Amino acid sequence: MDPQSGLPRCYRHPDVETGIRCTRCEKPICPRCMVSASVGFQCPDCVRGGSGTGHAPDAHQPRTLAGGRIAGDGRLVTKVLIALNLFLFIAAQLGGNRFVDELVMIGYAYNPLLGEVVGVADGEWYRLITSTFLHQEVAHFVFNMIGLWVIGGIVEPELGRIRYAVLCLLSGLSGSVLVYLVAAPNQASLGASGIVFGLIGSWVVLARRRRYDMRPVMLFVAISLVFTFARPGVSWEAHIGGLVAGALITYGMVHAPRARRDLVQYGVCGLMVLLDLALILGRTAALT
Repeated sequence: MDPQSGLPRCYRHPDVETGIRCTRCEKPICPRCMVSASVGFQCPDCVRGGSGTGHAPDAHQPRTLAGGRIAGDGRLVTKVLIALNLFLFIAAQLGGNRFVDELVMIGYAYNPLLGEVVGVADGEWYRLITSTFLHQEVAHFVFNMIGLWVIGGIVEPELGRIRYAVLCLLSGLSGSVLVYLVAAPNQASLGASGIVFGLIGSWVVLARRRRYDMRPVMLFVAISLVFTFARPGVSWEAHIGGLVAGALITYGMVHAPRARRDLVQYGVCGLMVLLDLALILGRTAALT
């Protein structure tokens, strides 16, 4: 690494600084060595299959930045999530308020329509997840699905399907947990905004890891936060909870050392689940 610029030097051309790394082995490579791949670039050694390196063949299978397998369809999980949102959106239109009231995120309140006390504090923990896929208004649904499609299309190929799915679920859960913790107990919240903002947080970390120009990324984040706090009726808690969780989880995924990658990644996700669980139990005890 050059001490002045802080950039590493190409492993094949030590006189050339570079900010690009091979998506398989993460060795620094310069433009003369970069071989275009389905995601990012690979070094000549990995393209040749690592002949003479002594590694097992599976070690040279294409991998994402986070260590997942590179898939042909880089938006498969995103498509599944959009389909799930669409299914619940149609169900909400057909089922009306009663259907929505059964699934919406709410802490603790008496619902006259259902004639009973409802909420997470009453044992209905499923609301923390079901609400993240639920929409009533057309504009709300369309806006979130566009965000999921665009940002998800950037993040999913970088993480791989399983890691991406885990990121989405934990971002949505963490958004709901912050709503439960901070918002009024009888304040209803719904929508995939927690997931979308989790993807935005993930995108920031990935762009930084790839050494991309951060100015357009941070401008997008700033605009998103302005809309979050400037528009009335927006659940900012879900946005911030998802944003922070998405950034933290992705950081752990892409910065985990290769030798202990799975252990670190599982550990980061497990710690996020434990943190959410502790906050849920604490808030429940306070409300009941």
